[in-house]
Parts: sequence; C-alpha cells; structure tokens
Amino acid sequence: MVAYNIYKLLKEELKNGSSDLVTRKSGQAIRERIERDIENEESGEVIALDFSKIGVIDYSCADEIVAKLISRLLSNEYGDKYILLTGLSDNQKENIEVALERKDLAVIAEMRDGERVLLGNLHNYLKDTLDAIQKKGKITAKELSEARKIEANTSGTRLLNLHKKRLVRKIDETRNGTRVWVYERV
Repeated sequence: MVAYNIYKLLKEELKNGSSDLVTRKSGQAIRERIERDIENEESGEVIALDFSKIGVIDYSCADEIVAKLISRLLSNEYGDKYILLTGLSDNQKENIEVALERKDLAVIAEMRDGERVLLGNLHNYLKDTLDAIQKKGKITAKELSEARKIEANTSGTRLLNLHKKRLVRKIDETRNGTRVWVYERV
C-alpha cells in the first residue's frame, strides 16, 4: 500500500496556507496531481488517500476528487489499482458519501478511529459479501458459498462484482496444487 498525504498535496498544488478542501477548482487541481502520481504506481497497488490533516472538505471538492477518481478507476483509466480513503472525520465522511451516492459509487474508508466503513451505494447482497471479506481478510468463492449457504456460481459472481467495483483485490493463488482466485480486502 502506498499513502498519498492529501494535506501535503494541497500545500504543494494550491500554496494557499489552508487545510480545507473547498471549491471545485481546488478539487480539480488536487485530483489532477493524484492522477499524475497514480500513473507511476505498480499494477495491483492500493493507494490510500490520507485525509487526516485536512479540515473541511466540501461537496464540490469531494465530488471532484473522490467521486471522479473512483469513477475513472472503475472505467480502467488507471489500470488494476485500488483506492482506500484513510483518516476521515465524520464531517468529511458525510460530504464524500453524498458525492459518491449521487453517482452510485462506493469506496472503503478508514475513519480516524480506525473503523473501516463503506461509503456510497452498494446492493445489500454485495454488502453482505464485502462484510465477510472484511471480517475474514480474504476468501475464495467456495469458502463464501459454504459460509453463506449460496450456490458456487452466485458466490463467484458476487466476488467478481466486488472486484470490478475495486472494493476487493483479486489474487491468483495455488492451494493444494490447484490454482484458485482469492479475494482480499483492500
């Protein structure tokens, strides 16, 4: 995992002395910087956007930075990479969540107290599957099928959908001489 200190990027890009992320124009400058940096990351990398030293993030900035990054991530503009939000306050969480919900997107966030939460929209059956992965750390389709008492093809589809939404990583492992896909939390 690689961490991007959003406060540091704010200082470098805007040079205005503020710790707040407000206005769409400010959000665009920060997002464009993040996008330039993401290009240099390895395939499969988890990029943690650290908001711990940021004060306020308004809706327009949350939309410009987080929602657009997630949308472009899902359209494969950055390749096989993952985004995790970290160090969020309750107020930041609220504005980011509204921006994600309006575009029907979702992302995993780690609050300042360390609690991991899902922000945005996700079907209940996928939330249930994601919860299983968050608790266990990683899971195969067979393990999910047995744990949730669902058909194997259903568990595989759910896991694949979570991967397509970049909410879990898909890892190729060999277990007992057999190649299996393992889905793990970001």
